Amino acid sequence: MSDADLIKLYSQRILALAADMPATDPLPAPDATVRKRAPLCGSTVEVSISCKDGRVTGYSQNVHACALGQASAAIFGANVIGRTKDEVRTLRDQLATMLKGGPVPDAPFGEYEVLTAAREYPNRHGSILLAPEATLEALESC
Repeated sequence: MSDADLIKLYSQRILALAADMPATDPLPAPDATVRKRAPLCGSTVEVSISCKDGRVTGYSQNVHACALGQASAAIFGANVIGRTKDEVRTLRDQLATMLKGGPVPDAPFGEYEVLTAAREYPNRHGSILLAPEATLEALESC
């Protein structure tokens, strides 16, 4: 990967998102906790959720990932409260499609546009998808 590629991939906005991670305080009594790991890069995310009537009412995340995985978790964590399992699944599917060249996910997840540069780096896609995938798994308990 050239220096120009790295600069393109790790833009200032991605680094700002990674540095300002929301939802990092532990939940006092989560309904579910799931830890996921991206096998290609070793990134990990642990999410804890509280839920009521099939909606996320509380969310906490512990993220150990590259800047791309951190930026993704930051976008996700800022928008997950109030979402249903179907909405999280739709976001995960739209994000995976975006990473393969498709459109940016629907609102309120449009900020994922910042990660379109990662399309060219499939070894990072797993890290980017970790937070929604872990949350989907956690929602199975709700």
